[in-house]
Amino acid sequence: MSFALALLAAQVGALNTPGAAPPLPHERDTTPLRPPRNRTKVAGAPAPRVVTETVCPQTGDFAADADASRALAARSTGVERAKANECLGTLLGMTGRWNEAGTAFAAARQDARTPSLRARLGAAAGEAALNGNDPATALTALDATVPDALDSIAMSGFVALLRARALVALKRDAEAEAPLAQARDVAPNDAEIWLLSATLSRRLNRLADAQSRIEKAVALKPADPAIGLEAGVIAVLAGRDEAARRSWQSVVATAPSSVEATTAKGYLAQLDPALASKPTPKPTEPPSR
Repeated sequence: MSFALALLAAQVGALNTPGAAPPLPHERDTTPLRPPRNRTKVAGAPAPRVVTETVCPQTGDFAADADASRALAARSTGVERAKANECLGTLLGMTGRWNEAGTAFAAARQDARTPSLRARLGAAAGEAALNGNDPATALTALDATVPDALDSIAMSGFVALLRARALVALKRDAEAEAPLAQARDVAPNDAEIWLLSATLSRRLNRLADAQSRIEKAVALKPADPAIGLEAGVIAVLAGRDEAARRSWQSVVATAPSSVEATTAKGYLAQLDPALASKPTPKPTEPPSR
């Protein structure tokens, strides 16, 4: 069996039942359509932040500060309780306690009095649940947030992006297309969103769409190893082995110490065992072109 056929076999669900495709090797250790890495969120949709320093202790001891915020929330009501719970969620997120953080953000949303604040806290609750590998809870929170986000195009786009991630994690790939398209409309120059769009199209076996979207991602961020890795996968599935080689070689050359480079070397070895033992040249053109 050829390497391309092996990759297609790994995606048999995508060929027959949209949303059923298992992740490829480079996706297995992350949430499908993995969260963007160190990316700048859509303008106007900032990450959860401390609202009022006076209700959010900042001693540097996150555990102690979280306990103090929890106690303040327990004895407060209304807006002050919302602020304390938002602070608690932020602190819990800093320590990687994502499920507890999501619960705190959801509680804060219940006390929020304006749609904009409810939207921000609902998005924070959904993102925390995604980070805690609980996409079902994330989607529930995000669906409830959609009406509150309507007054802000940027926030609506951010919520749409999070909903797409949740839907894919729930193996509902086809349903993720519409919110991901909305996210692209809001942030057309965000390379990460184009990468996620290309990955989704590839999983649905829509290789022409996947190719056009990965080309957009490459144009926006040509040296990104995750983009180069995905570009090679799309190319090899489309029968363009030489383009796949160039993409994976570029990943190894530009980010040799990255996880993506390790995976790219494995793909190169499967595509052409003899090539794997040769020095990797510096790419002279963008991946997949």
